Amino acid sequence: MGAYSEETLTFPQNNELATSPTPRLSKHVRDNVHGNIYLDPLALRFIDTEQFQRLRDLKQLGVTHMVYPGATHTRFEHSLGVYRLAGEAVQQLKTYQGLELGIENFDIQTVKIAGLLHDVGHGPISHLFERGFLPRVIPGSTWSHELMSANLVDYTVDEHNIDIDPEMLRRVKEMILASSEFAQTKNTREKRFLYDIVANGRNGIDVDKFDYIIRDCRACGLGCSFEFQRLMETMRVMGDEICYRAKDYLTVHKLFSTRADLYRTVYMHPKVKAIELMIVDAMVKANDYLQISSYIQDPSEYWKLDDTIIKTIETAPNAELKESRDLIQRIRRRNLYQFCNEYAVPKDKMENFRDVTAQDIVCSQKNGVLLKEEDIAVCNVRIDLTRGRHNPLESIKFFKVLDLPCHNIIVVIVWFLNRLLLACCAIVCQDYESNDKFPISDDRISHLLPSYCQDMIVRVYAKKPELVGIVSEAFESFQLNTYGIKAQVHATPEKKKRRTSGRH
Repeated sequence: MGAYSEETLTFPQNNELATSPTPRLSKHVRDNVHGNIYLDPLALRFIDTEQFQRLRDLKQLGVTHMVYPGATHTRFEHSLGVYRLAGEAVQQLKTYQGLELGIENFDIQTVKIAGLLHDVGHGPISHLFERGFLPRVIPGSTWSHELMSANLVDYTVDEHNIDIDPEMLRRVKEMILASSEFAQTKNTREKRFLYDIVANGRNGIDVDKFDYIIRDCRACGLGCSFEFQRLMETMRVMGDEICYRAKDYLTVHKLFSTRADLYRTVYMHPKVKAIELMIVDAMVKANDYLQISSYIQDPSEYWKLDDTIIKTIETAPNAELKESRDLIQRIRRRNLYQFCNEYAVPKDKMENFRDVTAQDIVCSQKNGVLLKEEDIAVCNVRIDLTRGRHNPLESIKFFKVLDLPCHNIIVVIVWFLNRLLLACCAIVCQDYESNDKFPISDDRISHLLPSYCQDMIVRVYAKKPELVGIVSEAFESFQLNTYGIKAQVHATPEKKKRRTSGRH
């Protein structure tokens, strides 16, 4: 795979060794976020397939690199990062609670492989394929990259005759689907806490977020004060649920707030969304000829679909693709859809909010030049803390840590014997953990934390620069008709309204 250490090694097929790679007995890659990532033999069997190598051609942030030039990292390195963190997380639990929880090497291997393969079925152009393109060409589509990941894992195992325990394979797929609508019935899972490590459908804290938040911040040149290591080092399973120290409440909140900041400043950047809208239009126009949407039917064809579909459209000479080529050429020449204005949906209107459409704007225009729906692009942006209007921290359980003086020799001995029985780990005299888990309401921590956990932003673009003024006026009229006020912060600049050639 190109990034391995050059030493050639022969791997024993013993499962004990496979689940616990050591530097002397493992190949490794050098990651710019986590350092050396050691790869066990089973992981390498999956990595060295064309289905996994496809991830090298899927940029983690889609077209964001056209605004943030450093954001060229791919789902390949992200998947390796999640593999590394998934292994660290379950190993940490085994070290401190292995005997109590019955964690075996089989469990460690399963969680690591789930982390490695969780995105193998992801579509091109980040989430745009799934959330922007498919709904346009297959109305009502329920396709998801998680389900395709599970299907592609099965296909890869069969295609390459990968020797993996059938029970492990079943659990890997369940862990991949754990946070999706296709998740298996939770009550039937053994060691349910293991299913919350890679894709946490219970409260949203998982190693997938740990990796992409740090990796995306670094790639985009943004600071990141969130420390996932603090959570991983002190997490504890209580009642089959991963819990965190009460004093780490703000660290957990930082996870979700940092993610929301990334959405606001990077993922939903106005120009990023303008380019995405153009890419979707280009792919929709090209679909009849290239049959892009048909790839989702069969894993044996789907793995051939990646970000290079844009270059395929751009360089194809076929007349049927001219409109799509023209749109991509506009992107290359920075002749983008023009951002007109935006507004945040008033808080008291959010509960009954429905997505604004181009038709809504067209119907609000005044006399004059008649706008058509195809002249306008509307983007309904939702930014939250992963649980819509609800605070995700309400679903998280915490425990308290009691500080014990080391001179209380009887208590210390009892504590030591308990620790020795559970994990034979090092003694930390000041930490004595209670067996009670509990939720914490944010008003008991700080009154500075936000009382509302979601933003909805309506953003409007003119597809032709000469229409910016007319579209902006229709958008203002829509706001007055809907809310009785202009909800936007300021008017569209007159200079932009007068612009006749779309540049930057």
